[in-house]
Amino acid sequence: MAASYAAYAAASPTMTPITSSSSEICQFFEKYQSPYLLGLHYNYTGKLNQDRYKDGLKPVAIAFLLICLLIVLENGVVLVAIWKNKKFHIPMYYLLGNLTLSDLLAGIAYSINIVMSGPNTLKLTPLLWFLREGGVFITLAASVISLLAIAIERHVTMVKRKPYQGAKSSRMFALIGVSWALSVLIGVLPLMGWNCMSSLDQCSTVLPLYSKSYILFCVSVFTAVLMAIVVLYAHIFCIVKSNTQRLGTLQRKGLARRSQKYMALLKTVTIVLGVFIACWLPLFVLLLLDFVCKVKTCNILFKADYFLGVAMINSLINPIIYTLTSKDIRRAILRLLCRRCLMTKDGQVNKFGIPFLECSFSKTEVASHRLDGLETTISSGNATPSPIRTIYPKLFKS
Repeated sequence: MAASYAAYAAASPTMTPITSSSSEICQFFEKYQSPYLLGLHYNYTGKLNQDRYKDGLKPVAIAFLLICLLIVLENGVVLVAIWKNKKFHIPMYYLLGNLTLSDLLAGIAYSINIVMSGPNTLKLTPLLWFLREGGVFITLAASVISLLAIAIERHVTMVKRKPYQGAKSSRMFALIGVSWALSVLIGVLPLMGWNCMSSLDQCSTVLPLYSKSYILFCVSVFTAVLMAIVVLYAHIFCIVKSNTQRLGTLQRKGLARRSQKYMALLKTVTIVLGVFIACWLPLFVLLLLDFVCKVKTCNILFKADYFLGVAMINSLINPIIYTLTSKDIRRAILRLLCRRCLMTKDGQVNKFGIPFLECSFSKTEVASHRLDGLETTISSGNATPSPIRTIYPKLFKS
């Protein structure tokens, strides 16, 4: 097989730059339908020597498929819970829903990628290969940029010190629209021409049709977005802490309670960002190594599937984080899945000695929870609504 691809490489002419000539443009796009080009690139990078391209799905791939199924189911439940509960029909929860949707689509994209990998890879045309890998990049970018959109919305809310209003929905939809537009743009850049089909020496080993420069660009963009998220949340923490200290001179009793909420916010954000970094950092490091390594010199690059598997865990863990840290979402999910089996006639939840189920749906608790969100901050002698509750309503502990 490798010999046939080598023969094709010798016979295949070098691609010429695209000009205005229609024939040359047609010749350029014919490469996207070539049945041999993909094998040529995989043979050049040494990936054809791997057993995974000779047999069917491996046990590891089947395990990854099961993880993808869990990702789709978990995020689907969270999406339905947000959609059915009118209490969540506010900008911040829509942004959370957008993040959940990106994780759900990531699970689908991962599944398609796994099924079309292995021996099926060599049956693909370059066009199908770009669509397969582009789906993963689009959902990854959507997930990262959605985290940034949430951070921007919370930061704007904190700086303006105003609760959500109807006019804020336009900003929320703009953030969602821009996040997906940028994600799609990042994912289709190789399909639009930023690839290495005309220069084998510039090809990535992990993704043999992607240019190394494109790989470096993506890692740089995702790292910059992550750093922006950290900076925004750091500023939010400073604002919350400053407000808490000013409030403490007038309301000592409420200071301790708000300090606890501040620490809960810090803990939750640290968990979300920490999990994201822990899951994606190994793959980012591997891609950076792919950029600097010459072809067939770094054997670790042939184990990229395991690094992607670790990254997939992030989409699996996110719904668990929301459920463990938010009583609101936990209530909604219990209502959706276990209303008859867990709830009593008076609206309480049978705890069965499990702290995770310590929540209720009684009218008294719902009323107190709503009042709890109307906290105020004393600034310059004037009482103004504080967004301490609204900046992270889904993750505060009551």
